[in-house]
Amino acid sequence: MVQQDLSGRAPARGTGRGRFGSLPNLLTYGRILAIPALVACFFVKGDWGRWLAMSIFIAAGVSDFLDGYFARAWEQQSAIGRMLDPIADKLIVSAALMMLAADQTIAGWSLWAGVIILCREILVSGLREFLGTLAVSVPVTQLAKWKTAMQMVAIGFLLAGSAGDKIFPLTTMTGITLLWISALLTLFTGYDYLLAALRHAMTDED
Repeated sequence: MVQQDLSGRAPARGTGRGRFGSLPNLLTYGRILAIPALVACFFVKGDWGRWLAMSIFIAAGVSDFLDGYFARAWEQQSAIGRMLDPIADKLIVSAALMMLAADQTIAGWSLWAGVIILCREILVSGLREFLGTLAVSVPVTQLAKWKTAMQMVAIGFLLAGSAGDKIFPLTTMTGITLLWISALLTLFTGYDYLLAALRHAMTDED
């Protein structure tokens, strides 16, 4: 059984050819380049800017699935891919949440859901770096995968926002509800990283 690292990717096998230019890595680069395009959509007047933002975000989510699938299927896992894949995911989610807060799609108490998600991502990044120095791997749980999927769906609904409400009146409300559920799930999934880090930190102290 192949052991996954903290990002959910399997360890690289073999050297391969064209690691930087492999399709999985190109898809990851594309997600990073999509971030400024997503942000720019919020400066476009009219509903089509919201639909375009949602489309970009959905495409990024699909590319996230495809780059991991192709990397495993074609044995093209690489160090650059394992480094950039989680960074790209966190950057585009963070950018989307910040823009949604800026245009007040997320406002009031709902801002706490976004804060919880962002704080968890920063915390896990720090814990992942700490555990990486100890060569400790925390497998990605099924709950964590559900959390990620729900988070992406929630943000997709929120990006449609007011434009989506004109077609389905509960678009924004659905997004807010799913965002809160995602925020609660982030607390549970982040606990695994925190527990592993504390366990190894206390062991080192002993």
